[in-house]
Amino acid sequence: MSFDVLLALFQQRIPAHPWAQIASYLLVLVLIAVVAQWLFGHVMSRIAHRLLTVWGKAPWSKALTRYRAYRRFGYAVGFAVITVGIGEVPHMGRYALAIERLAHAGLWICFFLMLGGVLSAWQDVYASSREAQTRSIKGYIQVGRLGLGLVCSVLVLSILINRSPLWMLSGLGALSAVLLLVFKDTLLSLVASTQLTSNDMLRIGDWIEMPQCNADGYVKDIALHTVKVQNWDNTVTTVPTYKLFSESYRNYRQMFESGARRIKRTLRLDAGSVRFLEDREVQALMRFRLLHDYLEEKQAEVDEANRLLIAAGNDPVNRRRLTNVGTFRAYGIAYLKAHPEIHHDLLLNVRMMEPDSQGIPVEIYCFTALTAWMDYERIQGDVFDHLLAILPELGLRLYQAPSGADLTGVRISPVLAAAQVAAAQATVHHAPAHGAAAGSHPI
Repeated sequence: MSFDVLLALFQQRIPAHPWAQIASYLLVLVLIAVVAQWLFGHVMSRIAHRLLTVWGKAPWSKALTRYRAYRRFGYAVGFAVITVGIGEVPHMGRYALAIERLAHAGLWICFFLMLGGVLSAWQDVYASSREAQTRSIKGYIQVGRLGLGLVCSVLVLSILINRSPLWMLSGLGALSAVLLLVFKDTLLSLVASTQLTSNDMLRIGDWIEMPQCNADGYVKDIALHTVKVQNWDNTVTTVPTYKLFSESYRNYRQMFESGARRIKRTLRLDAGSVRFLEDREVQALMRFRLLHDYLEEKQAEVDEANRLLIAAGNDPVNRRRLTNVGTFRAYGIAYLKAHPEIHHDLLLNVRMMEPDSQGIPVEIYCFTALTAWMDYERIQGDVFDHLLAILPELGLRLYQAPSGADLTGVRISPVLAAAQVAAAQATVHHAPAHGAAAGSHPI
């Protein structure tokens, strides 16, 4: 039995009254739409779930169910049934066209909502992958959803007013200035998000420092409009995406990838402790393994230079001698080169900087072989603990501004103290007479 025969049989059975015919046809049409929606929304979802599970795509099935992609597809099928069948309802007149347009618009809305759910499911599946630890596609997903929303709006509006979508798009040209003003931040963020991701300028998990935005921590999320940075105090700073493209910031990713972290710190030596080393002190310092080769080489060089000076008849006062601060710098370099947790393939130096009123700065410049913060601070502390402890062995002192404890041992001469007391008493006795002579009056 064909569908035409069933339709003819149904037309014979329905009442002859127009409103009864309309109600009967609409009831049947709605029932068909509901059945079609149930078949495609529930039955097809189970079939798709089994197929995706067999293909090893179970996360996709869960994500599509979570974002109701199957259900929205079923709604779209139901609206499609109404769109096609509303014209068969008799006595509808102009109402049939209005219902058809509304159903057609609902069809496209449900279809684009389903596509948006597919994009959201893709984002969830990607977020659980290993690539998501370094690259985020959230910005692209948001751009795709925004594009779907714009296309859906144009199609739905063109259907409702019975105009071509091309006519609608041609009218948008006159509104371009308004659109640019309204979507200014979105367009800037779109360009910035695309450039940041495609050029690998920023990844999730990068440690960035952006003082102008009070951001100093790890990148937690990269979206179309904002980037979330979790600071070291567990607060979260939200930075506009376009700022990370138009303004400068510091990214420490290369430091972690290189496997080396820089130490750059100075020790300030007391200038009064810098002096020449005596021969016996040089011999005593020979017991340090890190200084033995250096002192032997430098002592031989100094002895040869002094021999030539004396042979030329120069005064012995002009002879060359080793200094304790130069020996300290040599010891620091040797110590860093022998340290197992210092990166020996990168720049390493101990240099003396320009002296000032706070002593003589000696800068320690090297790179640790471990980049984790705890390891870095431990290595840096060990290096400076050792260098500070070795200073007295070389006759050097660390510069330190005098504090109250340093001044407690300072005594004033008794004669000077008596003179100060007498001067204070004389000032007290002469103050009233001076005030009366000046014509002052008590208040």
